[in-house]
Amino acid sequence: MLNNPSQSPTFDAIVVGAGFAGLYAQHSLRERGLSVRGFEAGSSVGGTWFWNRYPGARCDVDSADYSYSFDDDLQQEWVWTERFPAQPEILSYLEHVADRFDLREAITFGTRVTSARFDETTGLWTITTDDGKTVTSQWLIMATGALSSARMPDIAGQHDFRGEVHHTGHWPSHGVDFTGKRVGVIGTGSSGVQAIPLIAEQAEHLTVFQRTPGFVIPARNRALGPDELDEIKADYPTRRQNLRESHGGWILPPPVGLALETAPEVRDKEYESRWAGGGIAFQNTFGDIMMSVDANETAAEFVRSKIRETVENPTTAEALCPKGYPLGSKRLCIGTDYYETYNRANVTLADLRVSPIERIAPEGIQTSAGLHELDMIVFATGFDAMTGALNAIDIRGRGGIPLREAWAAGPRTYLGVAVAGFPNMFALTGPGSPSVLSNVVVSIEQHVEWVADYIDHMRRVGARFAEATTSAQEQWVDHVTSIAAESLYMQADSWYLGANVPGKPRIFMPYLGGVGNYRNLCTQIAADNYRGFTTTPELTQRSGTFSSRNR
Repeated sequence: MLNNPSQSPTFDAIVVGAGFAGLYAQHSLRERGLSVRGFEAGSSVGGTWFWNRYPGARCDVDSADYSYSFDDDLQQEWVWTERFPAQPEILSYLEHVADRFDLREAITFGTRVTSARFDETTGLWTITTDDGKTVTSQWLIMATGALSSARMPDIAGQHDFRGEVHHTGHWPSHGVDFTGKRVGVIGTGSSGVQAIPLIAEQAEHLTVFQRTPGFVIPARNRALGPDELDEIKADYPTRRQNLRESHGGWILPPPVGLALETAPEVRDKEYESRWAGGGIAFQNTFGDIMMSVDANETAAEFVRSKIRETVENPTTAEALCPKGYPLGSKRLCIGTDYYETYNRANVTLADLRVSPIERIAPEGIQTSAGLHELDMIVFATGFDAMTGALNAIDIRGRGGIPLREAWAAGPRTYLGVAVAGFPNMFALTGPGSPSVLSNVVVSIEQHVEWVADYIDHMRRVGARFAEATTSAQEQWVDHVTSIAAESLYMQADSWYLGANVPGKPRIFMPYLGGVGNYRNLCTQIAADNYRGFTTTPELTQRSGTFSSRNR
């Protein structure tokens, strides 16, 4: 760090965020000799897993794989207790990582970055925080998370409600007591699916307000035995490499053929087997599920049959059956006893397709069918995914152009990492990368390592800053879009497209080409002298002015 009392502190790199991406970025850059300062809005590390403390919060990736691979001692010593790790265990893991590698000292907690501006004269970014302080840096690493900007729906009367209000994405650290309360949950995406069964166990009465039913696959979570974990750790190098080369960054049983070429009785037997096994492997049962509407319908109807078989009230069961979009085109929800919860006497489903919400009243939620009196409302309404956290910051690149303006028609990136017109800024697992369609820890490690290698390269060749070219960016956006267009993902109004946020441009944001393929593309681009990027020679200060210099 450069210290000058008359100027803002200057670092080689600023990292915004202290979740999986931010912590690894801090560690990697520091190990390469850079001075780094991190900023985190929360009071501790954890990112998504710091804020999402709602009942039942859990990852849908196997715990042994939802972890760092960069340090063998770390992965050998940490003991995961469940197949799918719960929020407290993931948070404890990240706190352990921060302490083990002495990362906290370089992070300013409880501080939100409000703006970041690039100075073309100095080649530095100036970062301003919510306490009015500024720092400068050559590199700006945005580790803000794809699912970190909690979204509140625009419902009339929100501030009129006299009871408690909570959002699953900003859950209080002290927890919430539902005992004896009449609770309303708005939203039945992943957060709602996980929270609803546990809230129902405590609440006097729970009303679930559902607009669009989702496909919920049982998690089949279980404890991990020590022998099972030891077996995984014994072959971690092979397992990690398989994750890196896989399509989604996770290890799933391969498809067993094509649904439309399989006899119905054999097909249902395979679905039954995946249903019994639990988790996201269900979507992978046959190779044509996400490519053919007819094939997808066989999987969708199997799930509907399970709903009708489980939920005792036929009207409620039918309201819970997803229709009108392909299975998997909205993120599959992985739950425990979700459909069984609707058999409880203290649980009511309010179908908003039949009776929409009109307003929030002081006493509860008013729908077209009447008033639901409540003591507490829980918004499980998700996030402004992939772009929300970035657009919440006033980021300005060349010519003072705001990122929000550059993305007015939808996010445009090169590789999901860089943005034309914003030199030396890198977004980890940003729009245009595998990100939310992958085991995000695998994607994070690849991004951090690629960006760190690129920074090393620039330092070696004497480049002060570099940025994606507009042509490379447009070609990448077209590539991402064309792959998505060949699948069924485009046939649903999902948050992958930004459809959950009114007014947000509709563009398919994650990269569907696969983790392994994406990694290979990035490696090829680096080997080709970082094709698609343009560099500017280093600036050296001479007599108070800056001049270009090539080494």
